[in-house]
Amino acid sequence: MGTRRDDWDDDEYSVISSKGEIGFIDFEEEKSTCSYIHNEEDPIVISVPFAFVDGKPQSVFVGDTAVASVTIKNTTAEPVDLWSVHIFASNPENSFTISLMEPPSANADIKAIEEFLEFFRLEDRMLQPRDTLTIWLSCKPKELGLHTSVVHFDVGDDRIERVVFLLAEDKISQSLASRKPYSRSKRKEKIVIDSFVPGSRPAMMKKRVSRNRIPRFDIPNDIRELVESKQIPDAVNRGLTRENYVSYFKTLLIMEEIHLEEDMRTYNMEGITMRRRGRQFLSLEVPGLAERRPSLVHGDFIHAKLAAEQADNTTLYQGYIHRVEADEVYLKFAPEFHLSHRDGDLYNVYFTYNRLNMRRLYQSIEAGKNLEAEFLFPFESGRRRQIQITPLVPISGTLNEEQMRSIEMILGCKGAPPYVIHGPPGTGKTVAVVEAILQLYTTQKAARILVCAPSNSAADYILEKLLNQKTVEFRENEIFRLNAHSRPYEDVKPEFIRFCFFDELVFKCPPLSALVCYRIIISTSMSASLLYAEGVEPGHFSHIFLDEAGQASEPETMIPISNLCKTETVVVLAGDPMQLGPVVYSREAESYGLGKSYLERLFDYELYYNEDENYVTKLVRNYRCHPEILYLPSMLFYNGELIACKDESVSLSSGLSFLPNKEFPVAFFGIQGCDEREGSNPSWFNRIEASKVIEVTQKLTAAGNLREEDIGIITPYRQQVLKIKNTFDSLSMSNIKVGSVEQFQGQEREVIIVSTVRSTIKHNEFDRIHCLGFLSNHRRFNVALTRARSLLIIIGNPHIICKDPYWNKILWHCVDNSSYQGCSPPERLALFDEDPAQNSHFNYAEEDTLPSENVEWGQDPVPTDFPKPAADEDEWSDGWK
Repeated sequence: MGTRRDDWDDDEYSVISSKGEIGFIDFEEEKSTCSYIHNEEDPIVISVPFAFVDGKPQSVFVGDTAVASVTIKNTTAEPVDLWSVHIFASNPENSFTISLMEPPSANADIKAIEEFLEFFRLEDRMLQPRDTLTIWLSCKPKELGLHTSVVHFDVGDDRIERVVFLLAEDKISQSLASRKPYSRSKRKEKIVIDSFVPGSRPAMMKKRVSRNRIPRFDIPNDIRELVESKQIPDAVNRGLTRENYVSYFKTLLIMEEIHLEEDMRTYNMEGITMRRRGRQFLSLEVPGLAERRPSLVHGDFIHAKLAAEQADNTTLYQGYIHRVEADEVYLKFAPEFHLSHRDGDLYNVYFTYNRLNMRRLYQSIEAGKNLEAEFLFPFESGRRRQIQITPLVPISGTLNEEQMRSIEMILGCKGAPPYVIHGPPGTGKTVAVVEAILQLYTTQKAARILVCAPSNSAADYILEKLLNQKTVEFRENEIFRLNAHSRPYEDVKPEFIRFCFFDELVFKCPPLSALVCYRIIISTSMSASLLYAEGVEPGHFSHIFLDEAGQASEPETMIPISNLCKTETVVVLAGDPMQLGPVVYSREAESYGLGKSYLERLFDYELYYNEDENYVTKLVRNYRCHPEILYLPSMLFYNGELIACKDESVSLSSGLSFLPNKEFPVAFFGIQGCDEREGSNPSWFNRIEASKVIEVTQKLTAAGNLREEDIGIITPYRQQVLKIKNTFDSLSMSNIKVGSVEQFQGQEREVIIVSTVRSTIKHNEFDRIHCLGFLSNHRRFNVALTRARSLLIIIGNPHIICKDPYWNKILWHCVDNSSYQGCSPPERLALFDEDPAQNSHFNYAEEDTLPSENVEWGQDPVPTDFPKPAADEDEWSDGWK
């Protein structure tokens, strides 16, 4: 470059001179520059190289050369001096060049290639009247991501600037490109369903008779009107007290339920067909059903009517779901509906929110008025307990000092208030819970133990840990795994089935006479309502354990506590208030207290907050993470108290040559991609980042010492999850788990790859305001960073994530340890004046994963795309809540 041409005058040749520097330029913010439209009166008209297509930068494959001609036209009748055309700066550096001749094609002859010259700067030319000069701007990208250049044209006394964007991609990223432009789906009108022809219920639903039936808890019209008009009822505005406990939480639940109703309405369909399936059923294809959008289970129902009949008196029919497959449901309506049906008929279908779980929550709060004050508002009596402990011999193996202390306290505890085991990820909270259960089972024959967790997978994990203890043999008639009838039979591991109760492959709750004989019952908190329904009396259980208690809302936690506790019942909560909390749909309900777990609320009280050992034990020894992975979470969230106990005598990262620093187990790959949406789906994806994730994963598995099962991909947006999963499936790499932070809470992998997705400042700010994505959510950050045992890889745009103080810390932690690779990092900013933990506000909504609408909430959480309220619906992000 910069070679002088012999046919130029001395004052008319190209040189390489000093260039400027540019950082991150957001193309969303620079669209006006890139779509420049000249004025006919402009003396000099310069075309726009690589102009946007459909509002997005043009793309080129990595390794190929992209070329754009730039015309400089003198529209005046006088000659004009073109002092210089120069590339002020490019990012990546030197990725763009200019030339006076069109670059030769790939199959050009050798002579043409040798004669071609390219430069960073052209100087001293004269534009004759009405003359046009054409130059060429070229880019041959060597890496994935957005390439940016600023080109200056010094004409006469003016400087004209062109900002150029070009997206470098590969075959994978191109295969993930949006096939349909994004358009906001129309808001579905509210349909009032007050009369319909009943459908045919599944047989097993007709036989169910409960001793304690849950009331309907219909929403009062006056409260509904207030909430729907965006007003906050007085019961919530006054805050939580002992006197208004029931009205406070019931009102929050009403706010939540109304939001759920609105969300379910978005799935209504018009002009769709159903197919006859044998003599009994009609099948309906439901897009998104496989991802539980909407969530429909056996026993739910829909309403349908012929689309051609639009009169107000059109007959509406109810259809019950008898079978659920990947993307369709089998329905049974009234006989006359089936008789009149013809394949090809068009129907309007209306989905209905199943209120069963919400009614269980209302009931648990209603029952709370009879609960001892020491459970709901500890220390109002002014009494302080002193637990007498007895040394014990561990059953499950070696335990550390803090775990032993917590178990001794639990065994010595005589009742309310609850005892808490809290600690960061990987510190063995569940291990302590399992050991406590084993001690009670073997040493206290009169003990009756209920174990609850927020999800089926967490409950199954406890059962698995109990059964894996070689020194204790459980009898099948003494331990029971209670499942909701909606849980698929095949979802339960074969080795657990013998501890379950079912009929015709449908799970059921045994009768009271059987329930009271079990010494240990394991359930989700939501399914514990079945015990109340069957008539299990308060006080029957001597001990109730609530694992992962920070993930459940207070009404959900109250299902086992308010229905089954007496003062002498020992309640044990295990969890971490610094990890993800309850998932709440309604932003208003979340902000007024529904998003605060019972576990977190207990820490409002002094004896819990000060970690009095008679009320709480804190676990600080982490056995999961490499010390360097643990370092930042410990400093930011746990006062630097965590003790890394994982053996790292052999480093996984040392054998991976593609890492920027093989001796450091946290790597950051900086990449500038594009935020995209497609069709009517509000969820975001970044195909450039997705391609980088695939590339890194393939390098990891090619190294030979990692299985697919050892790798996990965490990303905050549903569409990014689907894009990455589909690509892995096409590459026969289906055993790699891809999901949201919530789907990984409580799990771990040898390697975790995080894709942050966001690459646009405007959308980043929207996420910050509405608590979406990874940013502005310290708990999501904490969980994402602590899933990896040996290697953590972050892939994202450093210029975006540095806006968040926590992500800014991890970025520069990598840079400082020579473990950053990719686009130029941003300018270093000090976003924390002091300890970050003191600057954070712990009142964020949890975004990604919502409990399914019509499914047992104890099933593993799955993400949905319900956005939070926004002023402009066109800006609705995915959120998953």
